[in-house]
Amino acid sequence: MNIEITGVGQSLYPIAVMRFKDETKLPTSVTEIIRQDLARSGYFKNTENGNAVESDEGTPNYKSWAVRGADALVVGSVVQTGNGQFEIHYKLFDIRKSVSLGGLNLNSSADNLRAAAHKIADDIIYKLLGERGVFSTRLSYVIKDGKRYRLVISDADGQNIRNAMNSGEPIISPSWSPDGKKVAYVSFEDRKPVIYVHELATGRRISLSNQKGNNSAPAWSPDGKKLAISLSKDGNTQIYGINADGTGLHRLTRGNTIDTEPQYSADGRYIYFTSDRGGNPQIYRMSADGEQAEGVKRVTFKQGFVTSPRISPDGKYLAYIANIGGAYRLYILNLATGDAQALTDGTSDESPSFAANGRYVLYSTKVGGKRVLAAVSVDGNSKQVLSIPGSDVRQPSWGPFMD
Repeated sequence: MNIEITGVGQSLYPIAVMRFKDETKLPTSVTEIIRQDLARSGYFKNTENGNAVESDEGTPNYKSWAVRGADALVVGSVVQTGNGQFEIHYKLFDIRKSVSLGGLNLNSSADNLRAAAHKIADDIIYKLLGERGVFSTRLSYVIKDGKRYRLVISDADGQNIRNAMNSGEPIISPSWSPDGKKVAYVSFEDRKPVIYVHELATGRRISLSNQKGNNSAPAWSPDGKKLAISLSKDGNTQIYGINADGTGLHRLTRGNTIDTEPQYSADGRYIYFTSDRGGNPQIYRMSADGEQAEGVKRVTFKQGFVTSPRISPDGKYLAYIANIGGAYRLYILNLATGDAQALTDGTSDESPSFAANGRYVLYSTKVGGKRVLAAVSVDGNSKQVLSIPGSDVRQPSWGPFMD
């Protein structure tokens, strides 16, 4: 997958990520993965891009590194412990404060070196910025090659792609379970939309909903015990609740219009959804027990056509797609203030999904006539495009923290 980073903001944290000692023993450079992760975060600029190695033993010359323009220093080394087995050691130093911030000692097989590097990058972000990094999380998305569709799982940087599902018919709406072990999605493999829940470790899946008509838009509750889905079995598409094992189906909306694209609030108390009950599609909110419990509240007002609600993990923001003069553009709404901001200047944005730390929104858009994945920080300053040459990439979903 190709990655292009743009607009990373004006004030970046200068950090020197030195080449890890003896990493030539590795089939994959952990140094380069760490450097790339930090660059994609939108917070850092690496002041050392070469192959120079700095010892991870002892204390660095803080004054010397300060003169070289680094506010932080990363050093590390690799020890081969067996056939395809390695120990990776890393240390982090705060140059401005002249202190060690500790590090990690990781055991890794050759197949898991990317995961080890992502874990180090996440540790650096946490120790320097005080927030959790998301490079150890995963993405799911759909790749369209000709007439074939593949639901794939990848690292957060779009690399290390693994197939979960392959079909000659469309696959849409992947949605991660809160524990990161399952993905719900809609498959048209039987020439009609059916919702499946797919266990990633085993490949086992169940048909969650195969009702008459439309089965679509699965969304997990925060506790992972149930999902909200959209069905048209009783006429117009409405929102239903269902247990994660496929039992306990019950209706949540009872309008005469179309209600779809449900999303649970971060605390599980509410469901946000798209409805045209006011004329054009807008985002509404109801109790997770259904609209009869507390009624329905309209949430979006600033654009005439709004779809695809997604709630940030902290519950503070709503991401959505607005149709502005025929251009479909990603917006973010502060739920406390009602202020809305366009995060892109695109014309074909769709399928937003928040990162587990709430700092970024992943979405699909068009570049050069092809669908690609893109990610933007919630302040709109940092942007990146992830593309696969010759393929359309669509329907992204950003997975949760795994611990």
